[in-house]
Amino acid sequence: MSKTEDFRQYRQKMNERILRSNNTVIKRIYSLDTLAYEPGTLDAKTKEMLGLVSSLVLRCDDCVKYHIEQAYKAGLTEQEFFEVLSIACLVGGTIVIPHMRRAVEYWDELKIENI
Repeated sequence: MSKTEDFRQYRQKMNERILRSNNTVIKRIYSLDTLAYEPGTLDAKTKEMLGLVSSLVLRCDDCVKYHIEQAYKAGLTEQEFFEVLSIACLVGGTIVIPHMRRAVEYWDELKIENI
């Protein structure tokens, strides 16, 4: 199984487990997160790029993977991807570099899968 498939399966499994808790606040946060990335004034790809920059700056590798995949599915090009990484590194500083490495590795996995 690929790294990307491992990530997807784990994320789905744990999200289902968390949502089974039937906690109203958690359910609302998950719902708000989903709604925030739907197309509106900004298209979905732009929102995913914003999510990717934010996730890199906050150094959340799971979030980085998720936003890379969603942006990739929304048509993000490799040139756009590296421009997004450059903004994240500028805003977040050099501490972002290790996360950027893992982001590029995940991007390359997605290209191999060609999802």
